[in-house]
Amino acid sequence: MSEDRPLFILAGNAPYVNQGCEAITRGTVKILRNSFGSSKFVCTSHFQSEQQYQEQKRKETDGAITHTSYQYLNKKMLINNFWKPVMWKGVYQHITDRGSMYSWGYYEMLPYLKDASAVLSVGGDNYTLDYGIPRLFTGLDDLVIAHKKPIVLWGASVGPFSAMPDYERYMSSHLKNITCIFARESATVQYLKSIGVTDNVYPVGDPAFLMDPVKPTGIDDEMPIEKNAMGLNLSPLMAKFVTGGNLDQWAKISASIIETMVMTFESPIYLIPHVTWNGSGDHSFMQRVVKETVNIEKGKLVLVPPKYNAAETKWIISQMAVFTGARTHSTIAALSSYVPTLSLAYSIKAQGINKDIFGHMDYCLNPEDINAKAISDRIQVMLDRKAIVRKDLSEQIPKIQKVALDAGMKLRQITGGI
Repeated sequence: MSEDRPLFILAGNAPYVNQGCEAITRGTVKILRNSFGSSKFVCTSHFQSEQQYQEQKRKETDGAITHTSYQYLNKKMLINNFWKPVMWKGVYQHITDRGSMYSWGYYEMLPYLKDASAVLSVGGDNYTLDYGIPRLFTGLDDLVIAHKKPIVLWGASVGPFSAMPDYERYMSSHLKNITCIFARESATVQYLKSIGVTDNVYPVGDPAFLMDPVKPTGIDDEMPIEKNAMGLNLSPLMAKFVTGGNLDQWAKISASIIETMVMTFESPIYLIPHVTWNGSGDHSFMQRVVKETVNIEKGKLVLVPPKYNAAETKWIISQMAVFTGARTHSTIAALSSYVPTLSLAYSIKAQGINKDIFGHMDYCLNPEDINAKAISDRIQVMLDRKAIVRKDLSEQIPKIQKVALDAGMKLRQITGGI
């Protein structure tokens, strides 16, 4: 390795307002520092607006991280930035760099690419059909390969693509060309094997398991956490999988879930957002749901404000006696804090993580099984088995954290020490 600090590009993430994405970044930085020592990082993420991008850069707490943004080429952007030299530089790169049709979008990243030790495609579940065909991310792979740099699918869930057989065949071929795939759960490893992708696949743990919790300053005065509190995370995203996209219907089901929990359990319930962007975030959705609830005793519900970062939210989750979460990384925050956790699953990732930790799916509900009674019944089962669940977590979580940390040494070995 050279005397200079190695540079890693972390590409493909959403903004930190999706706290799972921040958790992935924090965990990844911890892993790479453990294996490569002092390092530099460029995070190229997909922002909703320029304001969001600038705010993330301003609030970054790690001086070794530089943020860049994926640029979506459109007419408005061309008009607003017509006078900027960087715009014409990007257009030139888009025309001359035939390595990828998405070179324009990643033009802020390109100046760093020549010095990068490796590019890590982060984001957790980008290589699935959950959010549509992942062209942006396969385009990133092609761009990095064209520049003859290592491209690593990092701590990810992959697939399934079986709903589109032709595309599945394409992905089988594409994924074989990636330097390595670090799969965060066994369901992904098994799926990749089923489509013939094996030689470059390595089982790891999600890097978010390694993020350290941080107690929010002043929380004891602002929002003291009561003993035996229950945590609940509900996401508007679940409407796509539970009600076929009918958000109104999902909101009614969510209100019923809260009402049933309040009637069934004596503990206060903390509604904990994990994605806080405007319009479609967890906080605004749960705020709406609370308004639809009836006969809720005052003080039984606490809606956690959307002002905490990922590490602070993890600390809040860690104080819960039991946690139920729709966002995968909210459940990872709970599981890695040894909190008995019910996962509301909509994809391979939650199912695989639960199977790897517990060896069964007793604490994981698929979309077709999600309703108020089923959730309360499963919570009761976890409470009855609380000592056993905590023992299982205390045995399994350190193993997952070790495998996640070891991913850095595996990367160093694969890339020849960089």
